[in-house]
Parts: sequence; C-alpha cells; structure tokens
Amino acid sequence: MFSNSFKTDVEVMAPVFHLFPQEFTWDNFHTIFVGGDVEVPIFRWIFNSFFVGFAATFLVIVLDTMAAYALTKLDLPFKRTLIALFVGSLMVPGIISFLPQYLNFSNLNLINTYYVLILPYSGGALGVFLLIQFFQSFPHEIIEAAKMDGANKWHVFTSVLLPSSVSIVTTLAIFTFMGVFNDYVWPFFTVTDLEMRTLTAGIAVMATGSFVQSYGKLMALATLSTLPTLLIFLIGQRQFIQSITATGVKQ
Repeated sequence: MFSNSFKTDVEVMAPVFHLFPQEFTWDNFHTIFVGGDVEVPIFRWIFNSFFVGFAATFLVIVLDTMAAYALTKLDLPFKRTLIALFVGSLMVPGIISFLPQYLNFSNLNLINTYYVLILPYSGGALGVFLLIQFFQSFPHEIIEAAKMDGANKWHVFTSVLLPSSVSIVTTLAIFTFMGVFNDYVWPFFTVTDLEMRTLTAGIAVMATGSFVQSYGKLMALATLSTLPTLLIFLIGQRQFIQSITATGVKQ
C-alpha cells in the first residue's frame, strides 16, 4: 500500500510487482491535498475522523469508568444481573442493531450530523467489562482507607480508582479510537453529505467514483488513513503493555 502510493497508475497495474517504485512520484498525494481534476475534501475528512474519534473515545471513557465503578464498588440492587446483561450483550452481533439505530437517528433528523457519527459508539459494553475486571481486582483496603480519611464515593472514584487505572483506561481509549477511526459501514450509510464524510467513508466514495481506476491515489488515501492509528498505538504502547501486565496481577 505504502509503495503503491508513490507509483503511477500504470506501474500499479503492471503485471510485474516491484516493492520499490520504478518511477517515484508525488502526484498521488499532490492530487489529494492540492487538488486537480477531482476535488477531494481531504482536510475536512481528516478533521471529521479525528473529531468523531476523540469525542466518542471521551464519552466511552467517562461512561464506562463510571458504570464499572458503580457495578463493582457501590451497593446497587441486582448488581449481578446487570453485569450479566453487560456481558451477554457482547454476544449480540452489532449488525443486528444497525437498522433500529439508523431508524432512530433518522426519526430524530440526525442523519448527516456529528451526533449520528458519535453517539452510537458511546454505549458499548466491552469497555465496561474490561474495567469491571480491573476494578474487581483493586484492593478494597485502599478504598476503605480513603473513606476513613473522609473521601466520599466521588473522591474515591476520581482520586483513588482512576489514577490507578491509567494503563487500562489508556488501552480502552486506544482500542476505542482505532475502532471509531477505522469504522466504515456506519459512517458510510448514515452520512451522505461529502463534506461530512469520515476518512474511511470518503475513501469508499472515491473508490467507487472518481478514483475507480486511480489505484495509486487510492493507496495514498489508504496510507493517510493508516498513519494516525499507527502513531497513536506507538505512542500508547507502553500503557498498553502495562495494562496487560496489570490484568495478571492478583492481590
């Protein structure tokens, strides 16, 4: 993909594949960023992808951490039943809820808005399940010591649990952002305005439209869509490794 993004369309379609371009060219990226015969709102697509990704990740972190805290450390009625429902929902294929969600957003006139791109990701149960496993292994004695020092439930959550769960929260944030940023089906069908497209949906539009035979330009677009998630994973890999190590530590 990276190599083909610097090749001409003729060389990309050549019967003999060369790992390195025989005729190196920047024309594919020049067309995407500067424009040419085809206008590609690449900067708007990149902004949309990052905005949707960060907004959805923020909502997931806030909602999932609070839900996991309530289900593990607070006295709630039917706690076991609620946890079983969260775990059970992971077995339901996401495509089953696709049409009901689409109809709900359509009835609310939220198609072609940022709401339809952000809100569906904020109700996932996977993050709650991961955080429940971590919070359950957190020493209860530390929480009791904090309460003896005068900490209320909110202070225990914000000052004790959250600082100790940076690694697992970072891992959840990485997975969430990568999932939202790379999602294709939901943004493709819920947004029809070209300016509101995310990067992945925009690539799909160009692949079936103006760039249907311009494989070099498509590979350049694919390269651009890959770099952000790759960089975020590289930046957060230390926390990711720490979270894997922490899940194996017993009290």
